[in-house]
Amino acid sequence: QVQLVESGGGLVQAGASLRLSCVVPGRTFSSIVMGWFRQAPGKEREFLAAIGRNSDNTYYEDSVKGRFSISRDNAKNTVYLQMNSLKPEDTAVYYCAADIFYTGVRTNPAYWGQGTQVTVSS
Repeated sequence: QVQLVESGGGLVQAGASLRLSCVVPGRTFSSIVMGWFRQAPGKEREFLAAIGRNSDNTYYEDSVKGRFSISRDNAKNTVYLQMNSLKPEDTAVYYCAADIFYTGVRTNPAYWGQGTQVTVSS
């Protein structure tokens, strides 16, 4: 079983930046593909970004391309989501996700974190 633990959410004003972190304890981190999703109230969960095992392949959904950046530090078993120029419509619960396959992490990840709330005020 792969455990994912997110942190870094909070309440910020529009235009601010926030960095989310997701730690994966254990020895599996470098062998799994990581991603981020979010779910706003009343909406379906939305894929945001993915990153390959060695940071060699990143992918972003159009809605966040240019504002959000995904990265990982395999030495720290951590994946990050840097969010800049935040907008009220970015308000959601943000989830870290993992899978052994790149396509899997984008469509139907095997593992999920518990989520962290991000609220952007206008």
